Amino acid sequence: MIRIVCLAIGYLFGLFQTAYFLGRHYGFDIRDCGSGNSGTTNMMRVKGTKAGLITFAGDCLKCMIAILLVRLLFGNRYASMLPLLVIYTAAGVILGHNFPFYLHFRGGKGIAATAGFVLSFDPIMSVLGIITFFSIFFLTHYVSLGSLLVYVGIMIEIVVLGQSGHFHMSQAHLTEMYLVALFLAVLAFWKHRANIKRLLSGTESKTYLKKH
Repeated sequence: MIRIVCLAIGYLFGLFQTAYFLGRHYGFDIRDCGSGNSGTTNMMRVKGTKAGLITFAGDCLKCMIAILLVRLLFGNRYASMLPLLVIYTAAGVILGHNFPFYLHFRGGKGIAATAGFVLSFDPIMSVLGIITFFSIFFLTHYVSLGSLLVYVGIMIEIVVLGQSGHFHMSQAHLTEMYLVALFLAVLAFWKHRANIKRLLSGTESKTYLKKH
């Protein structure tokens, strides 16, 4: 039951579509522009770096706030499985972001929300995630490639840290956490399926922080 509660809390926070509301502020629906994705990269391409960074901050913060709330509500009562509850909360945020019911389930791809999850989850994973993403981004200028490789890193890191005793949970809870992480990784790759095709064909659009 507590897992469902954490998913529900996360989903409610995930419904705050930063790109959609920011686009409405500027007088357009971000889902009708560019790639049609309600996320950071599309907003950056449509409206510029500042709007993209605001979008990223909003989507990242909503996941961090949801996780903070769960820690405050359940941290003492469920201390032995708190990392598991955190990842369920993050999953809820990502699902709410990707599939907002009030926008006919047309949302984003969940990468900024994932960043919020990693930053709130573990400092080691935070540092590794930042290094991975920006190394790939500045080398290739492919946001999608950096995002996907971060997810590959998350899966490797969470298993290595889990099996080394870093999260202080039972093996059953660790295995469950790995499965939730795998679900999120598969979802991210599925949401990026068009990007993967373009990466393989060499037609993926590059993103620059400044006009190139």
